[in-house]
Amino acid sequence: MKLVLVQPQLSYSAGTHNLQALSAQLAPFAGQLGTEDVVLLPEHVVVDATREAYQAAIAQLAQQLGCHVVGGSHHEPRGKTRVNAGAVSDSTGRIVSEYEKLRPYAGERSRVQDGEVLGELTIGRCRILVLICADFWFSDVFSRAKVLPDLVLVPAHSVSRKPEPGYSRALWQHLAVARAYEFGVFVGVSDWAYARVPGSLPPSGVGGLADPTTTDEQHLFTPLGSSSVRSFDLDLDALEAFRADRRGRGFFWKRSS
Repeated sequence: MKLVLVQPQLSYSAGTHNLQALSAQLAPFAGQLGTEDVVLLPEHVVVDATREAYQAAIAQLAQQLGCHVVGGSHHEPRGKTRVNAGAVSDSTGRIVSEYEKLRPYAGERSRVQDGEVLGELTIGRCRILVLICADFWFSDVFSRAKVLPDLVLVPAHSVSRKPEPGYSRALWQHLAVARAYEFGVFVGVSDWAYARVPGSLPPSGVGGLADPTTTDEQHLFTPLGSSSVRSFDLDLDALEAFRADRRGRGFFWKRSS
């Protein structure tokens, strides 16, 4: 299974501008991905759009790439308020799952209400849990999952109050590796590249993959770094072998079925 993570420059323009720019960067992957491969977009990939416009744009990208697209998130209008919500499209453009941010963060709390829908889906033989940004930091959110996932996907917008991104990157890397080992899962994070924006806290560029199956300490977490797009091959058989070893020694708190 291929997982494509992204970390582009963020534009604060309204509408689907960010998604259009991302689509151009992802265009070389068209025809190279299978229907069970996955592209993960960052949080707030669409700044301001209706639910229908957002989902149509995600579906169109999935059809263009010929794979599943986990569509980051957008602030979806809900009556007088909004919810930070996302959707997953399969390669035919069909929306197969939706998810919401359960615990909005910092200033976002004044703009959106708490979500209620946990993102759980299965693609092929891979069980997936989608947690939007700050939700990944709460271990109790994991306990709400009906089954133990094989892959945790985190669309992030990693704002930081620090003058440089190194501190946030280290925190996210340590957390991703800890989650990967605690739950026996791959963890993929897509974020926005580090850039200073007047009047806004900058994203830190924390994207990357945590792989619990490796014995190479240099690759427990592979950051995207300066790459705006990167593809990873996930070995689900190696993951199950890792789990079997851990399970035999009493490490897992929850069954995988």
